[in-house]
Amino acid sequence: MIKIVDYGMGNLRSVQKAFEKLGYEAIICDRAAELGDADKLVLPGVGAFCDAIQELRTKEMVSPILNHVAMGKPFLGICLGMQLLFDVSYEDGEWPGLGIVPGKVVRFQDQPDLKIPHMGWNQLEMVGEPALFQAIPRDAHFYFVHSYHVVPNDRNVVIAESDHGGKFVAAIGRENLWATQFHPEKSQKHGLQLLANFAAL
Repeated sequence: MIKIVDYGMGNLRSVQKAFEKLGYEAIICDRAAELGDADKLVLPGVGAFCDAIQELRTKEMVSPILNHVAMGKPFLGICLGMQLLFDVSYEDGEWPGLGIVPGKVVRFQDQPDLKIPHMGWNQLEMVGEPALFQAIPRDAHFYFVHSYHVVPNDRNVVIAESDHGGKFVAAIGRENLWATQFHPEKSQKHGLQLLANFAAL
């Protein structure tokens, strides 16, 4: 069973509909008690890091998420849901994250003619042969909307990069843990293929 974490910040229905289109049942869960029996867990998100981590704590969802990852069950973070996995974010202050992936979340540096937020389609540069990108062209484009990006301490977790005023991490993978800065649910056929790959893990 795929369960989608609802902490009040994210386009949950579009993620759910994408899985349903692929023939997979996905349930949106807004209570911590509903997360424990998930076979696969998806953490989407749109908005401010500080509000998101506070909502996860208020809804007591942090422990079920940590337990799910620790048990080796497949996990997918999307956009803000990827950033929340890291130690700290410097979005409008300094905010501790879930601490699952060592590293930080920082803003794109201002540059002449560089638009922030980074919004729209951008090409990936894949690293290695990650299972999450099976049957997806190595030069595929995905849809992004973000002003901040992750900087992992360990480069070995990086499975894809993109470019916006310089290279940034577009996706990470480590054992059962996967996360993307882009929105697969908004990325048409390649995004659907990625979600299908996750669902089939």
